[in-house]
Amino acid sequence: MNLILIIIVGGILGWLASMVMRTDGQQGIFLNIVVGVVGALLAGFLINPLIGGGTITQGDFSISALVVSFLGAVVLLAIINLFRRGSMR
Repeated sequence: MNLILIIIVGGILGWLASMVMRTDGQQGIFLNIVVGVVGALLAGFLINPLIGGGTITQGDFSISALVVSFLGAVVLLAIINLFRRGSMR
């Protein structure tokens, strides 16, 4: 059941991050899920040691964990845009 919640919340966070980074038209639902979950993993390694808290991949679905996971997804999309286009946008 936890895996299903991670996929659903990861998809929503990936979709929101793609809207913020203006890449929503290029991504489908599968890529939104991947961006959300991988962004949460990235946030677990990079952002959590700085500010603490949890991520959705750790089973924490609090507001702080959702914000940290969202920030991780935005950072992931910025890195992808940087390599793809040469600008963060």
